[in-house]
Amino acid sequence: MKAPDFDYHRPETLAEALDLLARHGEDAAIIAGGQSLLALLNFRLAAPERLIDIGRLTDLKSLSEDHGHIEIGGLLRHCDLQASPLIARELPLLHKAIGHIAHPAVRHRGTIGGSLAMADPAAELGACCLALDGEFLLVSLQNRRWVAAADFFLGVYQTALRADEILAAVRLPKRRPGSIGIFDEIARRRGDFAMAGLALAAQTGDGGLSDVRLALLGVADRPILAGKTMAFLEGRPINEARIDEAAALIAGEIDPPEDPAYPPAYRRHLTGVLLRRALLELCS
Repeated sequence: MKAPDFDYHRPETLAEALDLLARHGEDAAIIAGGQSLLALLNFRLAAPERLIDIGRLTDLKSLSEDHGHIEIGGLLRHCDLQASPLIARELPLLHKAIGHIAHPAVRHRGTIGGSLAMADPAAELGACCLALDGEFLLVSLQNRRWVAAADFFLGVYQTALRADEILAAVRLPKRRPGSIGIFDEIARRRGDFAMAGLALAAQTGDGGLSDVRLALLGVADRPILAGKTMAFLEGRPINEARIDEAAALIAGEIDPPEDPAYPPAYRRHLTGVLLRRALLELCS
């Protein structure tokens, strides 16, 4: 199929792009890498009257560190993040996850802001930002606001992003001494959307894990935190018996959607397998 007709705008500045959004709002769609939107257009699942191409907004392609945080511009591509020594050093969880995103061709076009704004429940980056307790800068012509990752994802392809806003930046805490970050997912084939995935961030010490944040993808209508399992792991040493208990607990606290290809019971099983693998990695 072919995309429906639309008007095309290519602003040179962020202010110009925000002005277009302010004037056209619900009738417009932002395009950056286009890895999700173009498919929706071609299948007639989206039919905006206008496309606003923000690919020339160089201000949104920055990467910096400041006051214990890394700030990532919304237009940085997945491959840019994967190649960055700063990301590898300070955000190893994010760095590990990027290699699971689709295929190299997609990673060379897709952007972090576009992926987060799309809010696919099986996408890797949303779960990573949730595990890392990140926040997103949403800007409009009249306002700028930071929204926590935990408050940003509202449902399948639904976010706190308003029609006149652009996701301009992502802010994530830098790695602390003793911190660990593990990412893993299970898909039918490498590059497919995950049937289930896990992003684990925590501090390690003699007493076990602390500041545990365990985010899941592909098992709900949005990336979610496994709160009961996080509380169970907090402040306890990891051993085989505790790994078995944690795997059973996490499988019981999620309620995956019905899917004829991957029934909820199967996704619960996979989530337990992923947590077991992650905790065994910590013990090795």
